[in-house]
Amino acid sequence: MNIQDFNLDFFSLKGKNAVVTGGNSGLGQAFSTALAKAGANVLAASIMDDDGETKQLVEETGVKYHHIFADITADGECKRVVDECVNTFGSIDILVNCAGICINIEDVTQFTRKEWDKMVAINLTAAFEMTHEACKYMIKQKSGKIINIASLFAFLGGQWSPAYAATKHGIVGLTKSMCDELAQFNIQVNAIAPGYFATKLTVKTQSDPKRNAEILAHIPANRWGYLADLMGTCVFLSSSAANYVNGATIVVDGGYLLR
Repeated sequence: MNIQDFNLDFFSLKGKNAVVTGGNSGLGQAFSTALAKAGANVLAASIMDDDGETKQLVEETGVKYHHIFADITADGECKRVVDECVNTFGSIDILVNCAGICINIEDVTQFTRKEWDKMVAINLTAAFEMTHEACKYMIKQKSGKIINIASLFAFLGGQWSPAYAATKHGIVGLTKSMCDELAQFNIQVNAIAPGYFATKLTVKTQSDPKRNAEILAHIPANRWGYLADLMGTCVFLSSSAANYVNGATIVVDGGYLLR
């Protein structure tokens, strides 16, 4: 491709079909909306009840939305989600592995095996299984975009949450491993590592004056991230503009890791 061949249509997702796990709340809702605004139909898979908000955000862009209730840690559920996308929209072109949890922030001596297993199952194993099922279709069509959601804690120690840090380190490793194998089929596998974002899940931390000040002191941008700050990165990695970006983890943190 020559320089003159590039145009802004490379960022368009018109005619593409996407699955976003955890796609109707929090970061997942932002990713679902971003993909829709760029032209993709969206299937949101989650264990969260669908209150219609994400459906409205997606459908007002003129594309199709479909929600499926699925526990992607259960046997056969990942295959069911991927098959549902193909049966509903005709293909799966984009997969965003966003579903994840962080529970019981506490000392490692108090962190239990039960908590560990639950977080590994949702944060890491489910991302592997979703990719395993999606890439079967993507290999046949010789194209696809897979985006894994990591975290700052893929690069930090993760005090008080050994499972969260370990799974996010694992997500970065999974991204590199899958990229190395799937690139030959024109499938790009990348990750996004969000920093501290203002969401419902972080309200308690934001409202703690001491902890909030500590976090802001680490961020050159001097603010928490907004969900909209993540949406462009998701669209870019899902688009033809990122066809030669593979195995990368893009950090979106306002500069947190610099300090």
